[in-house]
Formats: sequence, structure tokens, C-alpha cells
Amino acid sequence: MAPYRIIYWQIDSTAHWIFYALAAITVAVFLAGMAAYIRVWKKKAASAGVSFSADALKRALLDTFLGLRLFRGEIAAGTMHLLIFWGFLILFIGTVLMAAHEYVVPYLTGTFYLVYSLVMEVAGLMLLAGILWALIRRYIQRVPRLERRIEDALVPVWLFLVVITGYLVEGLQLAHLQPPWYRWSFVGAWMGSSFSATDAKDFYRYLWWLHGLLSLGFVAAIPFTKLFHVLGAPASIYVQAQDKPVETIEGAGEFGLGDLIFFDACMRCGRCVAACPSAGAGEPFAPRDFVQAMRRSIWKEHSPSGDIRLFGKDEVSEVDEKFWYCTTCRACLEVCPVYGGAFEAAAKKRVLAIEEGTDVPKLITQTLAKLSKYDNPWESSRNKRGAWAEGMDVVDLTKADTPTDICYFVGCTTSLEPTAQGEAQAFAKILQVTGVNFGILGKKEPCCGDVAKRMGELGLFMEQRENTLNAFEEYGISDVVTFSPHCFNTLNNEYPEATFRARHYTMVLRELLADGKLRFKEGDGATVTYHDPCYLSRYNRIVDEPREIIRSIPGVTLV
Repeated sequence: MAPYRIIYWQIDSTAHWIFYALAAITVAVFLAGMAAYIRVWKKKAASAGVSFSADALKRALLDTFLGLRLFRGEIAAGTMHLLIFWGFLILFIGTVLMAAHEYVVPYLTGTFYLVYSLVMEVAGLMLLAGILWALIRRYIQRVPRLERRIEDALVPVWLFLVVITGYLVEGLQLAHLQPPWYRWSFVGAWMGSSFSATDAKDFYRYLWWLHGLLSLGFVAAIPFTKLFHVLGAPASIYVQAQDKPVETIEGAGEFGLGDLIFFDACMRCGRCVAACPSAGAGEPFAPRDFVQAMRRSIWKEHSPSGDIRLFGKDEVSEVDEKFWYCTTCRACLEVCPVYGGAFEAAAKKRVLAIEEGTDVPKLITQTLAKLSKYDNPWESSRNKRGAWAEGMDVVDLTKADTPTDICYFVGCTTSLEPTAQGEAQAFAKILQVTGVNFGILGKKEPCCGDVAKRMGELGLFMEQRENTLNAFEEYGISDVVTFSPHCFNTLNNEYPEATFRARHYTMVLRELLADGKLRFKEGDGATVTYHDPCYLSRYNRIVDEPREIIRSIPGVTLV
């Protein structure tokens, strides 16, 4: 006799139809939940902004099936997740194949069935191992970033019971029938070995129904629990990987489809909280909590029945002033498994707050007033911008007959803050001794608009951007070197109509080293480390240049 599996052993036709009816109800509940998401997204999203992208699809597939982002800094978490993901996926595919065998073509026989059975056994063990590992990390190791709510225990325990009852159903059938190929289903056979043939037959129906109801309930619960990330995570990764449209004042504070999918796909893993400097410093802002509050507020506003989630719906949904504590450092985006950036949502909330004049802290209002009046946040006269260069014989481009090769864009802080002016002078001296033909705008150097942009005052930012572009055009500037990482990021990424090249000073220093124009004297044997500015490393991926410069100093060790 060829090996085979009896699907509905000991289950009569009446039970079949009852199960079919329950399965239909399950599908209806699942689809109703998914439809609720689509309705909210359609109501709230400013624009769909989603099109086909091969690169985005590639990232979504790689991260979904290989969990690349999950392994970043946390090998244990990544391995645990892959065990759960692949165990669940293989069991799901196996269930589909079994349904096809029952209702389409009976092909699960012979050697193919034996291999199928073995693979399903291993997949179940993978899933169980991943679930147990997840529970150990959360409740025994108590990983700090992980919350411990009812839902966090219920979901893995529920899935654990689905797998265990599946093994028992298989084991009871094997215990009664005793087929010669039972060892291929080694886990089920082991679980069924403690039952007599009679007991196995008697208990089978009860276990079959328990397994079936647990499985159907699990599927129905997907849209109503954190399990939604099974579908939401790949969608979020795909949407976030697409090119972002050029930002304009109109609709700048509105949330797009990608934002909404990210909010719903977030499963509170806490990686963003662990990476956030504000949360680490004990400030009241935590990216995870902000994203969850945003999600609840959107559902409260746009869903007739409120939040669809069964757990946490009664938590605070109002988004208060805490988002002003976000430093926009981008650390949350670097670690988020679904590529969502809480800092981007915080930036949009700031734009809305500025537009509406609500929830704006006094310090922010005062700083914006200084920017508007003085064109810098330091309340200093523009006439003082070039004072740091007095006596250095630096070319003032506003007075020169011909433009220089490079415009040294010093920036507000380096120009006006006494403790930083020495840095401006040091870089200027390096340019001079290496023979670089450069100049500055002096007292006519405008603010690039970085501070206004980060604070959400887009009107002021656009005005400052226009002033900067006009100054560059008036004085024939086509190559700009900045001292501030923030100025560099703004000029490099947020001036879409720019015709100039923007570089950070570390890029210029590395070029001078490569050309042999810059050499350092013997160091004092110091061992140093380097702190990457967020707007240089995370926003612009400039991490090698500063380190190469430090390593080129004789006697200095970089760690």
C-alpha cells in the first residue's frame, strides 16, 4: 500500500459542512477587517503615491523572506523571527497543498507524501522553537525594549496551541491506524504513542475540532491584532522603498498612504525606542508610543466604530507635544523592520502644529521669531557673520571682481557662536595653506533654512531657501563647501532646483589628502574615537571620509 494521509478521518459529512460554514465566516471576518483598513487609508491618505518599482519589490521580498533588517545588531532576534516566519509559511503552504489534494487532485501519496510529511514535521518544530524563543526573550530574559501586554502573550501562545493540536491530531490518527510509514511523521507519532488505539479514536474528534477552531480563530484575528504585521510589514517595506515626492508647502503636513501602512504595520517591537537618543535620555518622547498614538488617533477620526484592534484601543489616542522632543536623527528608521520613520511623522505633526498654531512650545515660537527677524537662531546681527574671518585675508565674494573656485558656506552657528568660530577659522587656514581658491559671503551669507525646516515652519524655510539660491546666483557660486552637517544636508538634499554642488568639509579634506596637498605632522600618540553626526552619516552615508582623515594623522589611533 502506498503511503497516504486521510484528511477527514472520523469526521462525518455533517461536521464537514459545519466546518465549511465556520471557514466561510472566518474568511468573511478576515475580509471585513481588511476592508476597514482600506477604508481608513482611503479617507486619510493625502495621496496614494504608490507605483510599481522593481527595486522596492526586491527590498520587500528580501526583507520579508530573509529578514535582513531584523539581523541588524540583533542576531538572536533575527534568528527567532526567521524560525517563526519560515515555520509558519511552510505549514501554511502545506495546508494549501493538503486542500488541493482533497478538493482538486489527490496527489499526496507515495514518496511525495512521505517527503511532504517530513517537511511539515520539521516546519512545526521550527515554529515551536521560534515561539518558545520569543516567549523566553520577552518574559524570562525580559529584553528591555519589549513590552509585556496581554496581546504579547496571547498571540504566541495561541499559535503554539495551533501547532501542538495539529501534531496531536496527526498523532492520534497514526496511533490508531499504525501505518508502516508513521516514522516519517516523527513528532506526531511520538505525541500519539502514549495513546492506545481505542483512546486515539475516541479523542480524535475533539482534538480535530479544537485544532480547527484554533486555526480558524487565528486567521480571523489577523486584522484585529498585532498579527496584521504579517500582511502590513511587506506592504510597508515596499511603499517605504519608493522614491519620495519633492516636498512642497501644499499638503506638507498631510500623511500619505505609506505613513498609514507603517502605523498599522508597527507591532511595537521597540527597536526604535532602544535606538532613540531622546528616549535614552529619559525624555518623554518614545517613537513606538508616538506611532501607536498616531495610529489610534487616525482610526478614531476616520473609522465609524473606532479602532479595529481588540487590544489597546482604550489607550490615549491624542498626540500631545511630546513629538517636539524628537531630534530627527533618523535612528528609528535605521532599525525599523518595516522601514518606517517615526521622525518623519513627527516632522509632519510639527508642520501641522505650526500651521494651526497649536501645541507649539514657547521655546520653538521664540526660536522661529529670531530666525524670521535675524535670519539666524542666535539673535545676532547679520553684520557679524563675517567677523570671524577678520585679519585672515579671506576673499569676500560679495566684493570680489571674479568668483572663486569654492564658496565656503560657514553656517549660522559657526559664524556667530564664539565657541565655534575657532572651527571656522581652522578650516579656512587649511584651505589657505593648501592653496584652495575659496571665498565667503561674509555678512551676506543667508541661513540655509535647516532650523526652520526641522521645526516645521516650511514657509520660512522656503523663503530662506529662495534667499540662498538668489545669493548663489548673484555671486556666481557653483561649488559650495559647508562646515555644518545640517547645512550640507539641507543644501544637498532639500534644494531640488539647485545648480550648485554641495560638499561637507570632510569630503574636501579627503580630496586634499588624496592629491598630496595636505599632510599632517606627527601626532602625540592619542587614541581617539569619532562620533558620526546624524545628518552626515544617516542622512547622507558619509562615514568613511572623516575616518580616513583621522587615520592619516601619524601617531593617532582611531578606535
